[in-house]
Formats: sequence, structure tokens, C-alpha cells
Amino acid sequence: MIVIIDFGSQTTHLISRRLKELGVAATIVSPEEALEKIKHLKPNGIILSGGPASVYEQGAPTVDAKIYDVGIPILGICYGFQLAAHQLGGKVISGRKEYGPAQLRIKNKESRIMEGLPEESTIWMSHGDEIIEVPKSFTLVGSTSHVPFAAAEDTAKKLYMIQFHPEVEHTQYGSKILENFIAICGSERGEHTINVGSIIAEIKQKVGEAYVIGAVSGGVDSTVAGVLTARAIGHQFVPVHVDNGLMRDGTTEHVKKIFTHIGHVEPIVISVVGEMLNRLRGIEGPEEKRKIIGNFYIEIFEEEMAKLVQSGKPVKFLLQGTIYSDVIESQGTKHAAKIKSHHNVGGLPEQMKLELLEPLRHFYKDEVRKIGRELGLPDDFVYKQPFPGPGYAIRVRGEVTPERLAKEKDADRIVLEELENVGVLKNVFISFPVMTGAESTAVKGDGKFFGEVVALRVVESQDVMTATWARLPYEVLQKISSRIVNEVPGISRVVYDISTKPPATMEWE
Repeated sequence: MIVIIDFGSQTTHLISRRLKELGVAATIVSPEEALEKIKHLKPNGIILSGGPASVYEQGAPTVDAKIYDVGIPILGICYGFQLAAHQLGGKVISGRKEYGPAQLRIKNKESRIMEGLPEESTIWMSHGDEIIEVPKSFTLVGSTSHVPFAAAEDTAKKLYMIQFHPEVEHTQYGSKILENFIAICGSERGEHTINVGSIIAEIKQKVGEAYVIGAVSGGVDSTVAGVLTARAIGHQFVPVHVDNGLMRDGTTEHVKKIFTHIGHVEPIVISVVGEMLNRLRGIEGPEEKRKIIGNFYIEIFEEEMAKLVQSGKPVKFLLQGTIYSDVIESQGTKHAAKIKSHHNVGGLPEQMKLELLEPLRHFYKDEVRKIGRELGLPDDFVYKQPFPGPGYAIRVRGEVTPERLAKEKDADRIVLEELENVGVLKNVFISFPVMTGAESTAVKGDGKFFGEVVALRVVESQDVMTATWARLPYEVLQKISSRIVNEVPGISRVVYDISTKPPATMEWE
């Protein structure tokens, strides 16, 4: 077993997942209980996670310094490295911030933690503080052009420290670094599989004789969650699809197709298009929009629950397709930073009459797709492009008016058509335009006007935790830009978003 001490990183859980994929058990503990847990669990290794804090902040998470003397190999990642350096006599400053890709150059080819890596490789950074002096017992292992101490080690004490994140998919040899650490720890490796049968059994045990009302949007997450639940409890599952006008055209038909495929379960479809736009009238803040949508959803489901109870069906649970990236961005752990409220996590009212059922809560997007394949779902269900729960409401910056919503839908249709035409759509993780709310000068014909700027976002990712922008051919970008400016009224220009995650998030809101 390897113990992971959680300092609030967005990717702490991802470290655990990577270790399990490599066949090693992992347990996440808080820094406050770490030393006692380590004494009790007797792990082969310890990982200090990253985190959003600075080691100098008041109340910054810390760990008992005795941990460095227990004789167990320790891998410090990002904040974990900074904390270790700070506690062991090094120097940490608020230095050059770095988010996204960087090039690691190996300085010590004999280092076991970097064994098998080329002299230079791509790594993923996400830090605000910088180590400018490592403790005296440490030796330099690797650097980047901006970070002199990107990796360092004290082999006598079995301390291995890196400033970057090996757990994210975009660090080129991240898995190899973790493999090397496992070897240093002497941990035996087994085989990791996702047991779909046990997920279904857990749903059945938790629900018992009660009924489950399910929020189904047509997306991958809610589809897989719905199929798991239908397999577990059959007619006790009542799926509900809310047509709120904020989803892509054809979504309702897609939902019906899903449950035709499942069989024995028919979704209830509720149309609230007018009321949804009415509730969003005058609302500009993204957090407020998310909470309004979340609250409205719960109202709808509680009304449906009341009808079901009256008909003799004791509804106790609300099924949602929440996945782990939703949870962590909504401040899912004690020391994590809140990025945004997901309408099915942070956007829920404090007082609910329903208990949540979230069978996918601890899985990532690529794992959810794997579960879907094991359930025998068609590719057009499993590989459907992700779409946010609040829908177009968070792709229209500022107020969601009927006019701006119509423009967003038209622009979105154009993006999908053009990516499909050149065979690119199936290779990107997500693609969408954003009504930015910014305006710029344009000339159409012989006239000048001030129109809205559309930002195009197309990214590549597997698990949502990191992402990079898609290198689309220039002619494809030109075609998309020309069509949006010419076919969508009031648009002045199109810009292409080339931000990675981090620092950017997938969505603009």
C-alpha cells in the first residue's frame, strides 16, 4: 500500500487512480491524521500531493516533520515538494507562476525516480510558489527553463521530490515516474479492473425496496449511471428528462433512444423551456446561473417524486451522473480550492427531500466510458461528446436571452458540422463556441457595425483533469470562422482559445 497525503490538489484522487492502474493499493489521508495513519497502516510508500495553498499562508496545510524520518520512501509532488523543502531547511518564494506544459531536462541520469526517461520530455506544471534553494542533503535531478529545481532527491532518507504532476495524462512519462517510485518502495503490483458487477450490486443494496428517480440528460455520465441503475433495480428506477431549452437540439430524442435500447424503462419527459429562460432573466453571474438551474431541477424532481409517492411508489433517491471531476471542482476535499459549482454537486439546495445516488462519483470520464462499453452500450452513447449540465447557459457569458441563446445554438451547430465534415469530431474531447459578451468592430458589405465576439474552444483530453487545445488545420478554423460570421446574426469575429487546462478550465464559466 502507498499512502497519499491530501493537501487539496485537484488531482489527488487521480494519483490514487494511477497507482491502482499500476496494480498498487492506495489510501488517501488528511495531513492532520497522516503520521498516526502511517504508523497504523505501515505503508510501503508515502506521496505528498499538490495543493492550492502557499507554504507561507496562515493556516496552510502541513504535516508533522517527523514523517521525513520514518524511513519509508516519500514522493513529494508540487506543493508536497515545496512543503518538504520548507520544513527541511530549503527556501520557497512566490516566484514565477507556471501552468501547463514545460520541458523537463534530466540533470542526474543515475536517479532511480527518473530511470528510463529521455534527457528531455514534456511535463505539466501548476504552481505559484517556487523552490529557489533545496535542503542541503538534496541533490538536483531535473530542471526546466524557468524552474531550476523541478526535481530533487535525498536518497539517504528516501525522499524524492518533483515540482510537476506525474499523475496527469499530459505529463509524457508520468506513469513511468510513478512506476519507478513503486519499485523504490518495493511494492508488489497486481492487476486493476473496474468491477461493473459490484457497482450494480452496491446500487441494489443501497436502494433496497425504495424507488429511484433519475436525472437523465442524454450525456455519457447520466446514460451510464441510468443503465447501471436500471440493471440493478429494474422498474424501481424512474428516469426523468428535463427539456429546458439549454441543451443541444435532438437531445430529447437521443434520451428516448437510450431507453428504447435499455428496454423495460420509459423516461418521463418534462418541458420547461419558457420557465427556465424566465428564471435566468437578468442573471449574469456564472455561479448564480448554476445554482438557479440546480434549484429548479430539484423543484421539478421533488414534484415528480410527490406524484410517484401518491401512486404508491416510495421514492427515496435521486440518481445523478456525477463523476469525480465534478466533485473536485466543487471543492470536494477539505483543503481543495473551489473552482465552480457543478449544478449536480455544489448547486444543490442545502435542504433536499431526496437522497443522492451517484454510482459514478469516484470515476473519471474515460473510466465511465469503459464501464459503458462493458455494459454493451453502442459507441454513439458511450463516445458522445460531453455537454455541461447547465447546458448553453454557461456558454453564453452574461445574461442568457432568447436571442443570444439562438446565436449560440447556431454557432454550435456550425462547429459540429465542420468538424464532422473533415473527420475530426470523433478525435476531440469537446468542442463549442462561446458567446463572450465582448464586442468588436466589423465591416459587412459597405457598412460598419459593432458585433459580439465568439470564442471557439476545441480540446483534447481523456479524464477532464488536464486538457490541451486541438491543433486544428488552419483551413478548418477559417471555414468555421467564415460560416459563423456570415450565418449567425450580430457576430463580428471568431477567436480560437489556445489555453491549456491548467490554467484554464474546460468551460468558460
